[in-house]
Amino acid sequence: MSDDVAALFVGIDVSKARLDCAALVGETVTQSKSFNNDSAGHERLLRWLQDGECQPGLIVVEATGGYESAVVAMLATAKLPIAVVNPRQARDFAKATGVLAKTDAVDARVLAQFGRAIRPQVRGPKSEELSLLEALLTRRRQLVEMITAETHRRGVATSPVIARQIDRHLRWLERQVQAADDDLNGMIGKSSLMQRKLDVLTSVPGVGRVTAVALLAQLPELGGLNERQLSALVGVCPFSRDSGTMRGRRVIWGGRARVRAALYMAALVASRHNPILRTFYRRLLNNGKAKKVALVACMHKLLLILNAMIKRDQMWQPAYVHPGAQVA
Repeated sequence: MSDDVAALFVGIDVSKARLDCAALVGETVTQSKSFNNDSAGHERLLRWLQDGECQPGLIVVEATGGYESAVVAMLATAKLPIAVVNPRQARDFAKATGVLAKTDAVDARVLAQFGRAIRPQVRGPKSEELSLLEALLTRRRQLVEMITAETHRRGVATSPVIARQIDRHLRWLERQVQAADDDLNGMIGKSSLMQRKLDVLTSVPGVGRVTAVALLAQLPELGGLNERQLSALVGVCPFSRDSGTMRGRRVIWGGRARVRAALYMAALVASRHNPILRTFYRRLLNNGKAKKVALVACMHKLLLILNAMIKRDQMWQPAYVHPGAQVA
């Protein structure tokens, strides 16, 4: 991809029913194609990419609520260089380049231009094991969200008939959550490596089994990246907002929202029950930090500790782990 003239950049705009594609060589869009977002359409897309005069140097796809998952998995398995980017990042790039119109064809072209200019990181193929683990975890989360919604409805139900219906539905949902937990436990139990990582993660006070499974499924890079790379990937690395003499608030942005959600709950518990993070959290509060800021710092620190433990394959040892996972 060092020669921009020869390199082919492909942008794929994903919707529920369709894949709109644009192929870019240099500044020129050489081809635009549209495929159905189903297995047959994915096969036609793969043939189009593989049979062209130029092999793709980079394929860029937006994260689109899961509609992109199947096509990304297929292209990655075919060893094509594919990067999945944040939609807000791609849209900001479009505005910065003066593209204000938004259609599927325009979005595909912008994604190809984004790939050429930014060169986002290529995603390797996710193993079938991790894909299934993530799918099970997603389904469990959906069931828990439904239980929360039904519980709220039960609290305001005035009709005994409706209340009984909600109670029956809640019992069914709880059985489904238990079934999902059984499936997750069974899958992890089949892999000695995954079971070992789960044991290492759950040895940390504050990190429960659900959080550990979420990290295994949605952050397979844990233990394989340095601190800065991992913090940026998850989105817990504070960014500066300074200009001249003005010093703005540091904010976190981007990254993997589901991983941050899991870390948030773990950090909330750890700030009360984990001796290292409890001390760290209280010190930040005593220094005048807002509670939310202190909690985000705990998320960052917890992530670095977990990364160090997985990298060393070492169970929780506060006296040993803490010095190697300092957070400024």
